[in-house]
Amino acid sequence: MTEPKRPGPPALSAGARAALAWAHGARFLTTASQLDQLPQGDLPEIAFVGRSNAGKSTAINALAQRRQLAFASKTPGRTQHINLFALGPKDEPDSYLADLPGYGYATVERSAKLRWQQVMADYLELRRNLGGVVLMVDSRLGFTPLDQQLLSFIAPRVGNGEVKLLVLLTKADKLNKREQQASLQAAQAALADLATDSADLGLLLFSAPKQIGIADLAETVHGWLHPASD
Repeated sequence: MTEPKRPGPPALSAGARAALAWAHGARFLTTASQLDQLPQGDLPEIAFVGRSNAGKSTAINALAQRRQLAFASKTPGRTQHINLFALGPKDEPDSYLADLPGYGYATVERSAKLRWQQVMADYLELRRNLGGVVLMVDSRLGFTPLDQQLLSFIAPRVGNGEVKLLVLLTKADKLNKREQQASLQAAQAALADLATDSADLGLLLFSAPKQIGIADLAETVHGWLHPASD
């Protein structure tokens, strides 16, 4: 007797396929330790931020479908630069991804940590090119005080529609369905005070190893930079 075929993963929409193809073209551009070292011009930037063990580099690699595009240090908190990746045509990129240093680990001297906290705060509050933020929050922990502090840096710009926000609840594969739902509800409550258009604020369960949320991440970021009206 022939065994019944197991259902495969759901087919991707045309929009998701286009977004993933676009993200696959990401390539390293530059690294900067100060804001004035970042590229000049008007190209929009999407910043990936989160705690040092939140999986920022892993998420960028999963988005680009590349194993080592973004370097993931084995020692959390060691990365002390903004790493920028170009997207779009090689000769004429249309946007950048910014991998910001993680926060929450005391693996560097206090003076260096304070300097980096200021650089990150200035980037999130003042960088004119910033068009969107992907904030990674451990789905098992929810918004920690450090996550809340980072959120406060961008809340005014999100609230007035200047910057879009997508929260990735990472490591979602570590939770069962009930726990995932509870994590989503807790995150929604934490974001409730952001007075913003719902189109500018997103929330996703995410797991790079289990391929959860990757297509949705690609489609969301691509949609921010390439509105349907374009």
